[in-house]
Amino acid sequence: MSDKGLSDESVASACQDGDPITKDFMMQQTMLRVKDPVKSLDFYTRILGMTLLQKFDFPAMRFSLFFLGYEDKREIPSDVKDRTSWTFSRRATLELTHNWGSESDESQSYHNGNSDPRGFGKMKGLAFIQDPDGYWIEILSPNNMMSITA
Repeated sequence: MSDKGLSDESVASACQDGDPITKDFMMQQTMLRVKDPVKSLDFYTRILGMTLLQKFDFPAMRFSLFFLGYEDKREIPSDVKDRTSWTFSRRATLELTHNWGSESDESQSYHNGNSDPRGFGKMKGLAFIQDPDGYWIEILSPNNMMSITA
């Protein structure tokens, strides 16, 4: 690599077609641990416009999972089995994991990967916001991406 980043040719060379054995696989979710699900659900739904797709509780292990994505609420199946299958067929969802009781434990925190943010540069049309657990989230308008990347 050079001090100019990867060339277009290097990028093209690094991005190969998937192995046929993985043709039915996809990146379905990324997971973030959250301290207070009420604050996090508010942030991701109200601020970022995501939709809660499904919630799973695991009482024996004292945690809950919340799956969010950019989906039309009207398309979410009402039947639990259908909804579960549908939820896990969505691409690139967000899974919020909440360990019960962490919201009232003052000493509990999660490493957010950005403990010492050094900045993100200045690119017009992009912004970064912090979620309630300190994760930095890049937000952008897809309609403006051509002008940003040109």
